[in-house]
Amino acid sequence: MGRKQSVISALQIPYGERTSSHKFLCCNLLLAGAILGAGCNRGTAQAGSPATLPPPLVTVTTARSQDVPRYLDEIGRNSAFESVSIMPQVAGRITERHFQDGDNLTKGQLLFVIDPRPFKAQLDAAQASLQQANAAFDLAKIQFDRDQELVGTRAISKQDYDTKKNAVEVVRAQIDAAKAAIETAQINLDYCYIHSPIDGRAGARLVDVGNVVQANTTALLSVQRLDPIYANFTITERDLPDVQKQMSRGALKALVRLPGDPEGSERLGKVEFLDNSVQNSTGTVNLRATVTNPDRHFWPGQFVNVRLVLATEKSALLIPNQATQLSQHGPYVYVIKPDNSAELRPVTLGQKQGSDIVVTSGLTPGERIVVTGQLLVRPGGPVHIQNGESGAAPASEGKTDGQKASL
Repeated sequence: MGRKQSVISALQIPYGERTSSHKFLCCNLLLAGAILGAGCNRGTAQAGSPATLPPPLVTVTTARSQDVPRYLDEIGRNSAFESVSIMPQVAGRITERHFQDGDNLTKGQLLFVIDPRPFKAQLDAAQASLQQANAAFDLAKIQFDRDQELVGTRAISKQDYDTKKNAVEVVRAQIDAAKAAIETAQINLDYCYIHSPIDGRAGARLVDVGNVVQANTTALLSVQRLDPIYANFTITERDLPDVQKQMSRGALKALVRLPGDPEGSERLGKVEFLDNSVQNSTGTVNLRATVTNPDRHFWPGQFVNVRLVLATEKSALLIPNQATQLSQHGPYVYVIKPDNSAELRPVTLGQKQGSDIVVTSGLTPGERIVVTGQLLVRPGGPVHIQNGESGAAPASEGKTDGQKASL
């Protein structure tokens, strides 16, 4: 209290009347204030230092072992299981059409009708020729049978007998020719009615009713079978030995999906075709997988993602893909020690397996690793595990205890 009054009295003395002792007192007061201010700033800096920050909040998981496939990821393209370009086999005018563009067709379904009347007339003429030949054969046979009875009595000459016999054979050949003409006319008449040769989907028609078409020249329609469907893709010649080994065992499978489909929605296909040569320009080999497609999910001409499964890797070590971090020295993860401190561990990564990834070295099964919250983790520092116990109390709990103490 006495010091406070002295300061006040010193400040109240006019400047001109202040003595040297008063000036010395004021300087001491200013120096003491500066020292106190510096001490307060240092205390604030120490309170915000890393050593006093609460442990970061993280989520962890356990590295697990599991059998996973070893695969090749390729880009492929779909094609129809069967594709037929329908052409007429007789010339004529289109008189009927029995489908709509884009219809799902069944095998044997009637598509077009070519004017059948000229071909029906040819069939009738061939049938008449057969009847005529049959009548001639009957007459020739009667005459021959009669002369055959007389040839032994020498009532007719040998030459007449041979002539009658030859006439029978000629008429018999005419009958065979007439039958062949009938068969040809019937085939041409059947060709007037054009049916779908396969189950499939019709494309856009290329002719309309009234058009005159030429045999084996004018395309009428394209029909493609969509179930099953082919997925065509390529592999490099470096991977060819592994593929050949698996194909020889009959166990080569492919997982096929559209680029926009989510992972896990792949459809299983069987690889049954491997081309017989390596392409000189690209160094790749063509393969083809057959995939069931009852709902028409895949369409000819679409690009697809093909995962060719080569083998199964036993007891592979899996961790979530988001647990991995990347530095200048390569990928790493944070491993949680028993004392809830974080260890930075370099790892070697393998193939992705959905949302997980294979770790080929750097971890052992059962180790705990940080999945989220890595940005605030310091190597060797403590962490607070969200789904477990932590090595230190959270900041919110410490704040609550302080508030209770002040209350």
